[in-house]
Amino acid sequence: MEIKNLSKYSNAEKIILAEQLWDSVSKEELDISDDVKRELDIRIQNLEEGKSELYSWDEVKAHLKAIR
Repeated sequence: MEIKNLSKYSNAEKIILAEQLWDSVSKEELDISDDVKRELDIRIQNLEEGKSELYSWDEVKAHLKAIR
């Protein structure tokens, strides 16, 4: 599938299109492997137990710029 000429749309129109595409995907029909489910469960548990650090997008961008 190829989408052509996205540049002719405004950013607002692109965001609306992206939202409509995302909403059209049935979350119940997403096929996630058992390995991915286990990893997500581990990450949620670590987060709930305070074993994970969270970073803002600005912090992530700053870190990435610093390691270049």
